[in-house]
Amino acid sequence: MRTLKHLLGRSLFAVRLDTILMRREAVVVAFHRVRDDADLSDSLTIDSRTFESYCEFFKRFFNVVPLATLVETLHAGRAPKRALAITFDDGYLDNFMRAAPILDRLQLPATFFVVSRWIGTSIVPFWDRNRGVEYPWMTWDHLRDLRRRGFDIGAHTRTHVDLGTVSGNLAEQEIAGAREDLEQALSAPVRAFAYPFGGREHLSDENRALVKASGFDCCCSGFGGTVTRGCDPFQLPRVPISTWHPYPYQFGFDVALGRSVTRYSDDQPCCETSEATG
Repeated sequence: MRTLKHLLGRSLFAVRLDTILMRREAVVVAFHRVRDDADLSDSLTIDSRTFESYCEFFKRFFNVVPLATLVETLHAGRAPKRALAITFDDGYLDNFMRAAPILDRLQLPATFFVVSRWIGTSIVPFWDRNRGVEYPWMTWDHLRDLRRRGFDIGAHTRTHVDLGTVSGNLAEQEIAGAREDLEQALSAPVRAFAYPFGGREHLSDENRALVKASGFDCCCSGFGGTVTRGCDPFQLPRVPISTWHPYPYQFGFDVALGRSVTRYSDDQPCCETSEATG
Protein backbone atom coordinates (compact mmCIF):
# COMPACT_ATOMS: atom_id res chain seq x y z
CA MET A 1 0.00 0.00 0.00
CA ARG A 2 2.79 2.43 0.88
CA THR A 3 4.62 1.76 -2.39
CA LEU A 4 1.37 2.34 -4.28
CA LYS A 5 0.84 5.62 -2.45
CA HIS A 6 4.42 6.58 -3.32
CA LEU A 7 3.68 6.05 -7.02
CA LEU A 8 0.32 7.81 -6.83
CA GLY A 9 1.95 10.68 -4.97
CA ARG A 10 4.57 11.03 -7.69
CA SER A 11 1.81 11.26 -10.28
CA LEU A 12 -0.19 13.73 -8.20
CA PHE A 13 2.77 16.07 -7.72
CA ALA A 14 4.06 15.57 -11.27
CA VAL A 15 0.87 17.05 -12.72
CA ARG A 16 0.79 19.60 -9.85
CA LEU A 17 -2.66 18.55 -8.73
CA ASP A 18 -1.34 19.31 -5.27
CA THR A 19 -1.42 23.02 -6.11
CA ILE A 20 -5.20 22.74 -6.41
CA LEU A 21 -5.80 20.40 -3.49
CA MET A 22 -3.62 22.39 -1.09
CA ARG A 23 -3.81 25.92 -2.47
CA ARG A 24 -5.14 27.30 0.83
CA GLU A 25 -3.54 24.84 3.24
CA ALA A 26 -0.26 24.45 5.10
CA VAL A 27 1.54 21.59 6.79
CA VAL A 28 3.60 21.39 9.96
CA VAL A 29 5.79 18.28 10.05
CA ALA A 30 7.38 16.72 13.14
CA PHE A 31 10.59 14.69 13.28
CA HIS A 32 12.31 13.14 16.28
CA ARG A 33 15.62 11.42 15.49
CA VAL A 34 17.81 11.40 12.39
CA ARG A 35 20.37 8.60 12.74
CA ASP A 36 22.19 6.11 10.54
CA ASP A 37 23.13 3.68 13.31
CA ALA A 38 19.69 2.94 14.76
CA ASP A 39 17.03 0.28 14.35
CA LEU A 40 14.81 1.89 11.75
CA SER A 41 11.84 -0.21 12.79
CA ASP A 42 11.65 2.37 15.59
CA SER A 43 9.09 4.83 14.29
CA LEU A 44 10.80 7.79 15.98
CA THR A 45 13.91 7.43 13.81
CA ILE A 46 14.67 8.01 10.14
CA ASP A 47 18.07 7.88 8.48
CA SER A 48 19.85 10.95 7.18
CA ARG A 49 19.36 9.99 3.53
CA THR A 50 15.59 9.79 4.03
CA PHE A 51 15.60 13.06 5.94
CA GLU A 52 17.50 14.76 3.13
CA SER A 53 15.04 13.41 0.55
CA TYR A 54 12.18 14.83 2.60
CA CYS A 55 13.88 18.22 2.83
CA GLU A 56 14.45 18.29 -0.92
CA PHE A 57 10.79 17.35 -1.46
CA PHE A 58 9.64 20.11 0.90
CA LYS A 59 11.81 22.68 -0.84
CA ARG A 60 10.61 21.68 -4.30
CA PHE A 61 6.87 21.56 -3.67
CA PHE A 62 6.15 23.82 -0.68
CA ASN A 63 6.83 27.29 0.59
CA VAL A 64 9.01 26.31 3.57
CA VAL A 65 8.73 28.97 6.28
CA PRO A 66 9.65 29.31 9.95
CA LEU A 67 6.88 28.06 12.22
CA ALA A 68 6.61 31.58 13.64
CA THR A 69 5.77 32.93 10.18
CA LEU A 70 2.96 30.42 9.75
CA VAL A 71 1.62 31.24 13.20
CA GLU A 72 1.66 34.96 12.38
CA THR A 73 -0.35 34.20 9.23
CA LEU A 74 -2.99 32.42 11.31
CA HIS A 75 -3.16 35.16 13.94
CA ALA A 76 -3.70 37.66 11.10
CA GLY A 77 -6.56 35.55 9.70
CA ARG A 78 -4.86 34.97 6.33
CA ALA A 79 -4.80 31.77 4.27
CA PRO A 80 -1.47 29.90 4.66
CA LYS A 81 -1.09 29.11 0.90
CA ARG A 82 0.99 25.90 0.76
CA ALA A 83 3.37 26.86 3.56
CA LEU A 84 5.28 24.12 5.34
CA ALA A 85 7.08 24.34 8.69
CA ILE A 86 9.65 21.80 9.88
CA THR A 87 9.81 20.88 13.57
CA PHE A 88 11.65 18.42 15.82
CA ASP A 89 10.64 17.09 19.22
CA ASP A 90 12.57 16.20 22.38
CA GLY A 91 16.11 17.51 21.78
CA TYR A 92 18.20 14.55 20.63
CA LEU A 93 21.85 15.28 19.80
CA ASP A 94 21.46 13.87 16.29
CA ASN A 95 19.21 16.85 15.52
CA PHE A 96 22.31 19.01 15.83
CA MET A 97 24.81 16.57 14.33
CA ARG A 98 22.84 15.21 11.35
CA ALA A 99 19.66 17.16 10.70
CA ALA A 100 20.90 20.74 11.14
CA PRO A 101 23.74 20.45 8.55
CA ILE A 102 21.24 19.24 5.93
CA LEU A 103 18.85 22.05 6.78
CA ASP A 104 21.71 24.54 6.61
CA ARG A 105 22.85 23.31 3.21
CA LEU A 106 19.34 23.49 1.77
CA GLN A 107 18.68 26.80 3.55
CA LEU A 108 15.56 25.54 5.31
CA PRO A 109 14.27 26.90 8.63
CA ALA A 110 13.19 24.65 11.49
CA THR A 111 11.98 24.74 15.09
CA PHE A 112 13.47 22.42 17.70
CA PHE A 113 11.08 21.67 20.58
CA VAL A 114 13.17 20.50 23.52
CA VAL A 115 12.49 19.03 26.95
CA SER A 116 14.27 21.63 29.04
CA ARG A 117 15.27 19.49 32.04
CA TRP A 118 16.70 16.77 29.78
CA ILE A 119 19.16 19.04 27.96
CA GLY A 120 22.74 18.07 28.76
CA THR A 121 21.69 15.08 30.93
CA SER A 122 21.95 11.30 30.63
CA ILE A 123 18.23 10.70 31.18
CA VAL A 124 16.82 7.79 29.15
CA PRO A 125 13.08 8.17 28.41
CA PHE A 126 10.88 5.13 28.83
CA TRP A 127 10.34 4.57 25.10
CA ASP A 128 14.10 4.24 24.58
CA ARG A 129 14.64 2.26 27.79
CA ASN A 130 11.95 -0.21 26.73
CA ARG A 131 13.85 -0.80 23.47
CA GLY A 132 17.18 -1.13 25.24
CA VAL A 133 18.70 1.93 23.55
CA GLU A 134 20.20 5.15 24.82
CA TYR A 135 20.67 8.27 22.71
CA PRO A 136 22.33 11.49 23.93
CA TRP A 137 20.65 14.85 24.24
CA MET A 138 21.85 18.20 22.98
CA THR A 139 23.58 20.54 25.40
CA TRP A 140 22.77 24.20 26.01
CA ASP A 141 25.75 25.12 23.86
CA HIS A 142 24.22 23.15 20.99
CA LEU A 143 20.93 25.00 21.39
CA ARG A 144 22.65 28.37 21.54
CA ASP A 145 24.56 27.49 18.37
CA LEU A 146 21.36 26.47 16.57
CA ARG A 147 19.78 29.77 17.52
CA ARG A 148 22.81 31.72 16.28
CA ARG A 149 22.43 29.90 12.96
CA GLY A 150 18.85 31.12 12.62
CA PHE A 151 16.90 28.13 13.92
CA ASP A 152 14.12 28.54 16.46
CA ILE A 153 13.96 26.79 19.83
CA GLY A 154 10.59 25.89 21.32
CA ALA A 155 9.38 24.34 24.58
CA HIS A 156 8.29 20.71 24.99
CA THR A 157 7.73 20.85 28.78
CA ARG A 158 10.37 20.32 31.45
CA THR A 159 10.17 16.51 31.80
CA HIS A 160 7.96 15.27 28.91
CA VAL A 161 4.91 14.94 31.15
CA ASP A 162 1.51 13.90 29.81
CA LEU A 163 -0.50 17.13 29.93
CA GLY A 164 -3.68 15.15 29.54
CA THR A 165 -3.23 13.67 33.01
CA VAL A 166 -1.66 16.42 35.14
CA SER A 167 -3.09 19.78 36.15
CA GLY A 168 -2.68 22.74 38.44
CA ASN A 169 0.70 23.72 39.78
CA LEU A 170 2.50 20.73 38.25
CA ALA A 171 1.17 21.55 34.79
CA GLU A 172 2.14 25.20 35.21
CA GLN A 173 5.68 24.20 36.21
CA GLU A 174 5.98 21.99 33.15
CA ILE A 175 4.60 24.57 30.71
CA ALA A 176 5.61 28.00 32.00
CA GLY A 177 8.67 26.54 33.71
CA ALA A 178 10.00 25.12 30.45
CA ARG A 179 9.74 28.55 28.86
CA GLU A 180 11.58 30.09 31.81
CA ASP A 181 14.36 27.47 31.59
CA LEU A 182 14.87 28.07 27.88
CA GLU A 183 14.70 31.85 27.97
CA GLN A 184 17.17 32.01 30.84
CA ALA A 185 19.65 29.67 29.13
CA LEU A 186 19.30 31.15 25.64
CA SER A 187 18.83 34.82 26.57
CA ALA A 188 16.11 34.97 23.93
CA PRO A 189 12.30 34.82 23.82
CA VAL A 190 10.66 31.40 23.42
CA ARG A 191 7.18 31.64 21.91
CA ALA A 192 6.38 28.18 20.49
CA PHE A 193 5.14 25.16 22.46
CA ALA A 194 4.52 21.53 21.47
CA TYR A 195 2.93 19.19 23.97
CA PRO A 196 4.42 15.72 24.56
CA PHE A 197 2.93 12.52 23.11
CA GLY A 198 0.85 14.60 20.68
CA GLY A 199 -2.48 12.77 20.78
CA ARG A 200 -5.81 14.48 21.20
CA GLU A 201 -6.08 13.00 24.69
CA HIS A 202 -2.63 14.23 25.77
CA LEU A 203 -3.62 17.85 26.42
CA SER A 204 -6.57 18.93 28.53
CA ASP A 205 -8.56 22.07 27.75
CA GLU A 206 -7.37 23.52 31.06
CA ASN A 207 -3.74 23.02 30.12
CA ARG A 208 -4.24 24.35 26.60
CA ALA A 209 -5.50 27.56 28.20
CA LEU A 210 -2.44 27.51 30.45
CA VAL A 211 -0.16 27.34 27.40
CA LYS A 212 -1.79 30.51 26.09
CA ALA A 213 -1.66 32.21 29.49
CA SER A 214 2.06 31.36 29.79
CA GLY A 215 2.86 33.68 26.89
CA PHE A 216 3.27 31.24 24.02
CA ASP A 217 2.01 32.09 20.54
CA CYS A 218 1.03 28.56 19.54
CA CYS A 219 0.53 25.02 20.78
CA CYS A 220 1.43 22.15 18.43
CA SER A 221 -0.11 18.69 18.47
CA GLY A 222 1.18 15.56 16.75
CA PHE A 223 -1.80 13.63 15.38
CA GLY A 224 -1.73 14.82 11.79
CA GLY A 225 -3.86 17.07 9.66
CA THR A 226 -3.30 20.22 7.65
CA VAL A 227 -3.49 23.89 8.63
CA THR A 228 -6.17 26.08 7.10
CA ARG A 229 -7.29 29.69 7.46
CA GLY A 230 -9.07 30.12 10.77
CA CYS A 231 -7.15 27.30 12.42
CA ASP A 232 -6.60 28.03 16.12
CA PRO A 233 -2.82 28.48 16.64
CA PHE A 234 -3.28 26.80 20.01
CA GLN A 235 -4.67 23.70 18.34
CA LEU A 236 -2.07 23.52 15.60
CA PRO A 237 -1.98 20.15 13.80
CA ARG A 238 1.32 18.50 12.90
CA VAL A 239 2.08 15.47 10.75
CA PRO A 240 4.67 13.16 12.39
CA ILE A 241 7.19 11.78 9.91
CA SER A 242 8.02 8.19 10.80
CA THR A 243 8.62 4.76 9.32
CA TRP A 244 4.97 4.79 8.29
CA HIS A 245 5.96 7.42 5.73
CA PRO A 246 9.22 6.04 4.27
CA TYR A 247 8.78 7.99 1.03
CA PRO A 248 8.18 11.74 0.68
CA TYR A 249 5.67 11.24 -2.13
CA GLN A 250 3.65 8.86 0.04
CA PHE A 251 3.58 11.56 2.69
CA GLY A 252 2.52 14.06 0.01
CA PHE A 253 -0.26 11.76 -1.18
CA ASP A 254 -1.68 11.34 2.32
CA VAL A 255 -1.46 15.05 3.13
CA ALA A 256 -2.95 16.26 -0.16
CA LEU A 257 -5.90 13.88 0.16
CA GLY A 258 -6.49 14.61 3.84
CA ARG A 259 -5.36 11.17 5.03
CA SER A 260 -2.58 12.22 7.40
CA VAL A 261 -4.48 12.06 10.69
CA THR A 262 -3.00 9.50 13.07
CA ARG A 263 -4.82 7.24 15.50
CA TYR A 264 -3.14 6.83 18.89
CA SER A 265 -3.17 4.05 21.45
CA ASP A 266 -1.95 4.03 25.04
CA ASP A 267 1.13 1.92 24.31
CA GLN A 268 2.47 4.16 21.53
CA PRO A 269 4.98 6.63 22.99
CA CYS A 270 5.60 10.15 21.81
CA CYS A 271 4.46 10.51 18.20
CA GLU A 272 4.65 6.89 17.12
CA THR A 273 1.98 6.23 14.52
CA SER A 274 -0.38 3.41 13.79
CA GLU A 275 -1.37 2.37 10.30
CA ALA A 276 -4.54 4.39 10.47
CA THR A 277 -3.70 6.22 7.26
CA GLY A 278 -3.15 3.02 5.31
